[in-house]
Amino acid sequence: MIIEPDSYRIALWAWMVLAVLVFFVLLRVPAPYGRTVRKGWGPRINARLGWLVMESPAVVFFVAFWCYFRATGFDGNSLRVSLVFVGIWEAHYIQRGLVYPFRLRGGRAKMTVSVVVLAMAFNIFNAYFNTAYLFAIRANLGLEWLYGWRFIAGCLLFACGAAINLRCDAILRRLRRGDSPEYVIPRGFLFNYVSCPNYLGEIIEWTGWAVLTWSPAGLSFAVWTIANLVPRALHYHKWYRDTFGDYPSGRKAIIPFLL
Repeated sequence: MIIEPDSYRIALWAWMVLAVLVFFVLLRVPAPYGRTVRKGWGPRINARLGWLVMESPAVVFFVAFWCYFRATGFDGNSLRVSLVFVGIWEAHYIQRGLVYPFRLRGGRAKMTVSVVVLAMAFNIFNAYFNTAYLFAIRANLGLEWLYGWRFIAGCLLFACGAAINLRCDAILRRLRRGDSPEYVIPRGFLFNYVSCPNYLGEIIEWTGWAVLTWSPAGLSFAVWTIANLVPRALHYHKWYRDTFGDYPSGRKAIIPFLL
C-alpha cells in the first residue's frame, strides 16, 4: 500500500466535502436510530449487537493499519510517539465499542442494519485516513512532539470531552429502569443547559484529537463528528420539546446558551 501524498490530500478533501454534504442531509432527514428510528430503512438488530459491530472496526483497523505502516520503518522515538497516538485512539474506542454496549439499558432497543453498515464503513475509512497521515505521510515525529503546546492542549481537550461523555452516559443509564424503553427528561450536570451534552463531549474529544495530532486527518474527524452529531442533537432537542410538555424552555440543543 503506497501512500502518494497528493492523491491522499485529494481523497481527504473529498472526504471532508462529503461530511459537509452529510451535515445538510442529516439536518433534513434524521438518521434512523435511537429516538428517531422508524420504518422504511431496512431490517433491525439488537442495539447492543449493533454498537459492537459498528464500533469494533475502529478498534481493529486502527491497530491493523498501524502495524502495516510500522513495517515500513519508524525510528525508535517515532515508534514511541506513534504508540501514544494509538493509545489515545484505542482508549476511546475500546470504551465506546467494547465496554459501552454492555452497559446499555433498554435491552429490547433495536438498531437499523443500514446504520450499522454505514457506521462500519465510516470507521474503516476514518481509521485509514488518520493512520495513513500519522504513520506514513508524517511518520517521523520526535519525542519533543509530546512536550509541545499542541499535544498538551489537545490532550486536555480530549480528556475534558471524554469526561463529559462518560458522565452524561452514566446519567442517561440511571434514567432507565431495567430494560424499560420509557424515556424521561434527563437532569443534572450539563443536561441543565443542553439536551445532548454527551454529543458536545464527543465533539470536544475529537477537536482535541485534531489539535494533539495537528493534522488534516484529525481535522477531518472533527468535521465528521460535528456533521453527524449537531443535526442529531437538533432533532433530539425537538423530540424532547414535542414529547414533554414540561421540558425546560431554557435548554439549548448542544451548545449552552447558543445552539
